[in-house]
Amino acid sequence: MLTNKISKPSSLLTVTALAGVVSAIAIPAQADQWRGWNIHPPSYPNSVALESFADEVTEKTEGRIEPKVYHNAVLGDQPDAIEQTRNGALDFANFNMGPMGPIVPATNILSLPFIFKSPADMYRVMDGEVGDRFADALEEKNLVALSWFGSGARSLYNTDHPVETPADVEGLKVRVMNNDLYVQMIDELGGNATPMAYSEVYQSLKTGVIDGAENNYPSYESSGHYEVAKYYSLTEHLILPECLCVAKSSWDDLSAEDQGIVRQAAQHAAEEQRQLWEERARTSRQRVLDAGVEINEVEDKAAFQEKMQPIYDDFAASHPDLESLVEDVQTAQQ
Repeated sequence: MLTNKISKPSSLLTVTALAGVVSAIAIPAQADQWRGWNIHPPSYPNSVALESFADEVTEKTEGRIEPKVYHNAVLGDQPDAIEQTRNGALDFANFNMGPMGPIVPATNILSLPFIFKSPADMYRVMDGEVGDRFADALEEKNLVALSWFGSGARSLYNTDHPVETPADVEGLKVRVMNNDLYVQMIDELGGNATPMAYSEVYQSLKTGVIDGAENNYPSYESSGHYEVAKYYSLTEHLILPECLCVAKSSWDDLSAEDQGIVRQAAQHAAEEQRQLWEERARTSRQRVLDAGVEINEVEDKAAFQEKMQPIYDDFAASHPDLESLVEDVQTAQQ
């Protein structure tokens, strides 16, 4: 009798334990849902590439990671998004290097006017050993740069007249991204720099709070700025790389296998973005021309470049530790 009393509960315990094992096997691990920041509308080249990145990561990790992209800066403007990604509140983002300077001083080199000769030169530099050094600097601030996007060449546009010489900038109130180098750039040309959120530019141009801004063709067109600022002048003073960055905390939580998948997906996204960018730039240029925008070539860019020399001198004096990296960026383009 004693044996029967003991064996019955023992069998129940065995069955219960087996059921628990089967249940654990049957229930898949919960997906790690990543939130991603993007300033652009969904149809923008960067946005399309980010969606491809998210899809590839979800597929290749078999749903272990499910990135979701939030477009149109609905999660905050870029300076806020940078901080959110650094502290892990956001998992990934596409950041322009312009506003990154106050946080990662080395990236200010990328914001020096005319530091790159062309977008092709920029890609060559950033895809190589010099670009790896910028990635290292970002990682020190908890941002893991997995690939580099392009953003074309930025030029000046304004509401009143074309800019053909530095004298044409004198007295103009020009919106710039939040970086002291851009403020100094406009100051050296005799204008009045106005740091301002991207979302505020259209209304500020329309109401006369500012006279102009500077950006690339796709941003100028997609934002509608061409509707109120009809003069686009090809100064091409900035050629800024952008990163597809992952929060270091999110990155460190990944297995080595998943890190490889995410990095490869980011590189595929960069290849797609660069191709789509070139196509979109041509389309945007034609759209603004059709809308009556006056696009003018700047015949003497050297006059603008000469005005920038004090910026290089000040940068070398205030960042002696970065002077050799400036030279390496320039040498890599020769």
